Amino acid sequence: MSAKVNVVLDDDVKEQMDELVPSGRRSRLINQALRRELLRIRREGAVREIERLRKQTRRVTTDEIVQTLAKDRNRS
Repeated sequence: MSAKVNVVLDDDVKEQMDELVPSGRRSRLINQALRRELLRIRREGAVREIERLRKQTRRVTTDEIVQTLAKDRNRS
């Protein structure tokens, strides 16, 4: 499903898009660029959340991780 929206582009961006992208492909270009940017924003938020959680929790050693995984596998 798709929806029509109105956006305002800077003049230089519009000029470059008109020059480089055929008219039938502009929506696809904008969609792809927006998807990439939204993913980047989402990832930045995830990194901030991980950093916040890291400050609130103690460090776990590799041995502790291995032991916990071994216990969990033995439960089955």
